[in-house]
Amino acid sequence: MTLWEYLQSRQDVLVAQTQEHAGVVVVSMGIATAIGVLVGILTYRTPRLSSLAVSLSAAALTIPSFALLGLLIGPLGLGYVPSVVALVIYALLPIVRNTVVGLAEVDPALTEAARGVGMGRLRMLATVEFPLAWPVILAGVRVSTQMTMGIATIAAYVGGPGLGHQIFDGLAGLGGVNSTNRAVVGTVGVVLLALFFDLVLVLFGRLTVPRGLAPRRIRTPNPRRSVHA
Repeated sequence: MTLWEYLQSRQDVLVAQTQEHAGVVVVSMGIATAIGVLVGILTYRTPRLSSLAVSLSAAALTIPSFALLGLLIGPLGLGYVPSVVALVIYALLPIVRNTVVGLAEVDPALTEAARGVGMGRLRMLATVEFPLAWPVILAGVRVSTQMTMGIATIAAYVGGPGLGHQIFDGLAGLGGVNSTNRAVVGTVGVVLLALFFDLVLVLFGRLTVPRGLAPRRIRTPNPRRSVHA
């Protein structure tokens, strides 16, 4: 069976697994973004706490994915829940780190000016600091999304949802009928999903990043034009 024939014969299954894969990534990233940004906001003013938060999230990222998923089987069982928990843990580091860095690098002159006009800490955070730090935070979310998209394939190891089943089934039956098709379809599907998600986040950034913070396009001079004194 050719790759095209395999796609046609498994169309319903592949569409369902693609939706599942996208869904588990969206849920995991939503939870990880909420937790990571909150941790960054609570710790960025205290260097020791922010260093601890970044170090702990970095340490969690060093745990092998198979080992973490295996450890989660005991308390959480198989399926969707351990997959989401593992993905949230792995997604935290770039979000926490970028939130801390983005907020810490806000120009102190701007925060002093905000205090000078009577802004409280929460209002200053919401209207001055967070909008200025948002491009850096969003960059962390993009990195985490790409990481999570790939790691989500391993969730099939614990019965999780997604395209990982195609890859695992293909590799397990390597040399058998349609084994290569399964592995290729699963891998390419994850890559395409990752590109799509990144495009969505880029467009979202253009809509949410203040214009003054957006990178400006540099016009290239026209070499045909000459400058006359």
